[in-house]
Amino acid sequence: MTNLQTVLFSMSDEKYRDFQSKLMPTVPKEKIIGVRTPELRKFAKEFAKTPEAKDFLSKLPHEYYEENNLHAFMLELIKDYDECAAKVTEFLPFVDNWATCDSMSPNVFKKHKSELLGGIESWLSSKDIYAVRFGIKMLMEHFLGEDFSPEYPEMVARIESEEYYIRMMQAWYFATALAKQYDAVLPFIKEKRLESWTHNKAIQKAIESFRITEEQKEYLRTLKI
Repeated sequence: MTNLQTVLFSMSDEKYRDFQSKLMPTVPKEKIIGVRTPELRKFAKEFAKTPEAKDFLSKLPHEYYEENNLHAFMLELIKDYDECAAKVTEFLPFVDNWATCDSMSPNVFKKHKSELLGGIESWLSSKDIYAVRFGIKMLMEHFLGEDFSPEYPEMVARIESEEYYIRMMQAWYFATALAKQYDAVLPFIKEKRLESWTHNKAIQKAIESFRITEEQKEYLRTLKI
């Protein structure tokens, strides 16, 4: 066991580990230590300042789920966009679960929207499940507000995949897009542009949102396949 793993195990919460394990069927239970996310994020800020940090980020794959999360949280702290994007791209093929993927959101991306679009296009075309999922997530986080363009939901709708974790993120994207850009995104649902399961899941999630009006919810129910 490495020194880092010893530290992570010292923060282990067995009940939390059991809880996490049930949420992530793609990760073997023995690969989950059970460190709560706020504690791990706090540790990431401290560990990132140490001489060991660079070596840790260069050694992939990691053994434990928490090591992957630690890696993700450390990438969030990188202030140079090009360096951060490159390291994210390097890391994504080794991500093996939705939780690590969804918890990673580098701060520097907010200030480099035009460059980020290039990264997103690359991730969406990847053969790695969680690279695609991450690309969709970045479109959802950064391009559904004032930087929205109809070409972005088009990018998500074009993705064809049998993978559950990609389809679920597509559904989540369109549900969120309906809440934030209803008129622009509704045609994708009306024209049944999505695979049927994803289509219905997007409607379900939209209907569950408090940001969708009751009138809109009633109409969306009529569009289920």
